[in-house]
Formats: sequence, C-alpha cells, structure tokens
Amino acid sequence: MSTLAQMFPPAPTFTEKSLTDLFSKVYIITGATAGVGLELAKILYSLNATVYIGGRSLTRCNEGFQAIQSAHPTSKGTLKPFIADLSDLKTIKSAVESFLNEEHRLDVLFLNAGVMLPPEGSKTKDGYNMEIGVNCLSSFLLVNLLTPIMAFTSSHFCHPNPSIRIVWVSSCLDMGTPKGGVQFPSSTPLSPSKCNPPFSSSRTTSSTAPLSSTLTSFRSPTEPSDAPKQLKGMAQYMQSKSGAYLLAHEFSARTSKNAHGNGIMHVSLHPGFMKTELQRHIPAPARAMMGTVFKGPKYGAYTELYAGLAPDVEDGAFYWPWGRKGAVPAHIIESTENGEDGRSVSSRFYEWCEEQVKLFM
Repeated sequence: MSTLAQMFPPAPTFTEKSLTDLFSKVYIITGATAGVGLELAKILYSLNATVYIGGRSLTRCNEGFQAIQSAHPTSKGTLKPFIADLSDLKTIKSAVESFLNEEHRLDVLFLNAGVMLPPEGSKTKDGYNMEIGVNCLSSFLLVNLLTPIMAFTSSHFCHPNPSIRIVWVSSCLDMGTPKGGVQFPSSTPLSPSKCNPPFSSSRTTSSTAPLSSTLTSFRSPTEPSDAPKQLKGMAQYMQSKSGAYLLAHEFSARTSKNAHGNGIMHVSLHPGFMKTELQRHIPAPARAMMGTVFKGPKYGAYTELYAGLAPDVEDGAFYWPWGRKGAVPAHIIESTENGEDGRSVSSRFYEWCEEQVKLFM
C-alpha cells in the first residue's frame, strides 16, 4: 500500500499559488539546469526570489537561465550560477566561497541533484562509486560548508520561525532498497527487499541471485576499509538514496542534541515517479513503460517546494509526493537506532562521509 500511495498520489495541494512574494529570500538548488530542479527554480523565480542554479558549467547554467526567464519574463527575481561538478569534491568549496562572497543569507538548500544507474564501474573524480559520491558525499560536503550562513540566517532573519531548511532528495524507499538502507562489510549481508521497482533492468540485482555475485567493495585509493559495500544495479542506487535519508536523520538528530540548536531543519523526501533526465541510463524499453505511469517533472518540484517552504513541515520527517508526510520502512528506521556495538548504521555512515570530505572542507 505504501508503494501504491506514492505511485498514485492525490493532486498537489501546496503550489506556487500557496505562496506570496519571496523577494528577500535566497535559495540554492543543485541539479537545477533540467528536470525537477529546473521546474522548482521556475516556481521560486516566478515569486521574485534569488535562485542559485546548480550546474556543472556556466554554459549549462546559462541555458537554465534562458528557460526560466522565458517562462516568467516579468519576474523581479534574480538568477545566479552555482557552478560545481558534484562528481569532483574539490570544485564544491570554490562554488560555496563564490556564493558567500555574494550573499549574506541562505533560506533553503535543495539537494536535488542525483545520478541513477550510470555505466557499470563509473567513478567520481575522487575515485568513489558515482552514485554514492554524487548522491551522498557531495551533499554532505555542501551541508557542512553552508551550515554557518544558514545558522546566521536563522538567528538574524527568521528566528524563531523554522523556515531555514535543507531538503535531501531521496526516493521511494519501499522499492528495491537494501536491508538497512546502507550496508557495511561487518554487517550481516542481506539481499535487497522483495519489492523491486517496475523499471528494473538487467543490471538490477535479483533478490534470488547469489549474494557473492551482488556485493563488492568500493573505495577511493585513500578510502579506509570501513566503507559501505557496493551493490549492483538498482540496489546500489537505492543504497545511495537511503544514504540521503540517513544523513538527513543524523544531521537533524545531532542538531537537536545541542541545547541551542542552529535553527536549521533537515527534511528528506521521495519526489515522486517522474520522467526526467535522471533515467537517461535506463534502457529504452523500461523508459517507455515508465512513461505510461510517471508524471512530468513539475510534480516533483511541488514535492520539493512543500518540503522547503510549507509551514507544517517537521524537522527530520520524510515526505511523499506531492507533499504529504510519509512513512519509512521499518528496516531503515532500525538503521537509525543503536545496535549491540552502541552505534547506529546512520551514525556510522555519517562518520564515514565526514572522514571522506574532511580534506575538502
């Protein structure tokens, strides 16, 4: 029922019509040159916000500017580039520094960019598995670098209004997700959950395949042995998206343990089943089948808009399309709880990410 509720959601109730002028607000959207990110940027720009368009190059950002401005030619908003290659961690700090030289506030960071089923063996510039590197490590680094300005925004412009947020884009965690979300070598190996996505390809791990054929290790040349396992096909993608949820939980939990907090909410979401560039590596027959059910990217933008701006959003919560508080599978919730060794999977993954990005801080 959970999967069906996400595949066939009710109409969105929180849209651009739910908001007033955003002239003083500043937003960053990663992966905003196409798909859901571009549609979200159009909405925020139409309401006169300052929107930073995340892209790999100025050319890509300029293409996004043209699409956004042509859709809303009378907007009084501002569009600026946020140029970073999320598969190359050393480019991220310079993008943040350029942003900090321009702005004195940041209201919402939308961690929208993602990679899904790249060619087998794809690595980031730093030697990490492409999906973990882009979907988790780059986001972790961005959050750490941008937390100070967001905390400043909360204390100087919005306190105590909980409107300063970091939005982590995850996925439908009920489908094809590895047991526990993220698996480590010392964990008992477990196969992906039984409910596999309707767009499984030949690269997708079969729940009946021998475990030894589905699990390997992925590490950069400098990566410690305490790294998550690499799964194959869709299971690896879902591990990276589960990782996004677990990181959102950890950031939220660690902030709440501080009596003073920092005024930043962390929320995660499944944007919805949509036709976007994210599926460009999926075989054509599977994409055609997806097209009969999946919606356009603007619907996913409504999910992110809700998580980023709706007044009733809760810190640490998970949201379903197109803007509803949703549930997370029990086996992933268990990964946020301490095990026999006194550590949770989520804290272990957080600490592993922290170790990987410290050279790029």
